[in-house]
Amino acid sequence: MRAVVQRVKNSKVTVDDKTVGEISKGLMVLLGIETSDTEEDLNYILKKVTKLRVFDDEDGVMNKSLLDLGLDLLVVSQFTLYGDARKGNRPSYVRSAKFDEGYVLYEKFLEKAKPLGINVEHGEYGADMDVEILNDGPVTILLDSNKEF
Repeated sequence: MRAVVQRVKNSKVTVDDKTVGEISKGLMVLLGIETSDTEEDLNYILKKVTKLRVFDDEDGVMNKSLLDLGLDLLVVSQFTLYGDARKGNRPSYVRSAKFDEGYVLYEKFLEKAKPLGINVEHGEYGADMDVEILNDGPVTILLDSNKEF
């Protein structure tokens, strides 16, 4: 499982000009699911996302997490995070989970995030979405449950 985690001042996702998820200060996560991902991968990424110390403490040092501050989380599925463009100009998505398998893990991710005491918003799995992001910093972190980077 892969995640592009961005610290944001606000972010929203729309489908067919209708807002389906919107947050103020917090983290916007683009979530990619691989064919071999399991609940163990999900747990790893969720723990990392919610405990990343990327928010300033009282001394102006990035030392606080989303959970520490009770901020918002917006999760948007993005199968293209597993696009492989090393050969040719057309990316291959063979490592991206098939729709049904990815949907199950995406929904589980949201289900596990909601009881953590933070506002959890999300996009629409598999839809053509418009995502607005007002980066804060900018701060962008790449996560991979296989620790490829």
